[in-house]
Amino acid sequence: MSERADIERLCVHESVENVVPTEAFVEAFDDLDVPAELVGDGEGYAESDAVVSFRPRPEFLDAGWVHCARAGYDEFDTDAYEAAGVPLTNSSGIHGETVGELAVNYMLSFARLLHVYRDHQHDADWYDPDYERPFTVGGERLCVVGLGTLGRGIAERADALGMEVVGVRRSDESVPGVSRIYDPEDLHEAIADARFVAIAVPHTPATEGMFGAPEFRRMRDDAYLLNVARGPIVNEDALVDALDAGDIAGAGLDVFETEPLPEDSPLWDFEEVIISPHKGSATNRYHLDIADLVSENVGRYLAGEDLRNRVA
Repeated sequence: MSERADIERLCVHESVENVVPTEAFVEAFDDLDVPAELVGDGEGYAESDAVVSFRPRPEFLDAGWVHCARAGYDEFDTDAYEAAGVPLTNSSGIHGETVGELAVNYMLSFARLLHVYRDHQHDADWYDPDYERPFTVGGERLCVVGLGTLGRGIAERADALGMEVVGVRRSDESVPGVSRIYDPEDLHEAIADARFVAIAVPHTPATEGMFGAPEFRRMRDDAYLLNVARGPIVNEDALVDALDAGDIAGAGLDVFETEPLPEDSPLWDFEEVIISPHKGSATNRYHLDIADLVSENVGRYLAGEDLRNRVA
């Protein structure tokens, strides 16, 4: 990388409160050689400043390096960062465990009816399902679409539960726990025999609307869709139609085309749809996960090394 000023200050922008508690996040850098401080809008920056923020601000382009405190950096103008020569990094690569656990929870709930039992609990109803309805996930096929950090986290945990795991990605390099890898052009073949289909690809122009009516018709009618990636990858109108028509059995959804999910969305009304409010990464140590990544990059920056997760 080109010559640059050493970091003398780590600025934590107040917008990180969207995902982590600000005070605890700043305290997570207490052992860092560089002092960390909470800043708000209107702060001025120099090349000796590093910034961690959830939201972009024009003045960040005066800093030496900016870190987006989330995996999705769509709001940040990467062309502007490139032109200004300011490195931009993101928080991908730290969600395999948390999002993997959420996906497994969806599958176990659908298989063992935990979501249904909970609904009936509210009415003090001793619910007795049809004998044929509950099943075990062991031996069931899971197709993971996208085998990056998220997909690998899901595959690893599903494999440990005795599931048959297949995946979809461009590279045919083997992945632990995944028995077969399909090319994206063979998506329909990959999802056709799966009891669960988990979406774990990033949101790009190529993946927007990747799952629509043709894909739902291709899936088994007792299959469940899991989306823990980004909402626009799924055509929600087509998903609602597929659920209404019985083309698929249900869906576990953490992300949506519009967030928060509007109150009038039909998705709220399906018993076999589990909705979580984009909390796949939400644990009581998420601030430490991000802080560890930022601290690693502070060391890399000071050493003149390539930054991890650089996106601009």
